Amino acid sequence: MQPNKACAVVLDDAGRLLLFRHPRGDVQLVKGTIEANESPARAVLRELKEESGITPARVLRDLGCWKAGYRGQVWSFHLCATDLALPEQWSYQTEDDNGHVFAFFWAPLDDLPFDECHPLFQRALREVLDRLQNASPGVG
Repeated sequence: MQPNKACAVVLDDAGRLLLFRHPRGDVQLVKGTIEANESPARAVLRELKEESGITPARVLRDLGCWKAGYRGQVWSFHLCATDLALPEQWSYQTEDDNGHVFAFFWAPLDDLPFDECHPLFQRALREVLDRLQNASPGVG
């Protein structure tokens, strides 16, 4: 399965998941297109920087691919980390797509805001939870 989207799964020390509110109102994970000749791991770090401002960051683990069932998208999930002390909430203005402002926050894994997500991201969050629960010890 060849992925065409890279999705960052970032957990804080309390095991909460990094999410953001898009200007149109729905909650999302950091995700973007894998460019030509770009590895999924490199793409996920680029997307994390472009959408959240988080840099430096590193990939801890490849969590595998997922057929999203939407416009032929195949997502490559990556557990990522940074040594930065990130705040509880912050806003970041992207430079692409007319400069959206994304509002970032941490969500407990046992209380994710499914009802605030587009159905695609609802399914993605369920997939992330499953992959974190089935990952090796120390993850999730």
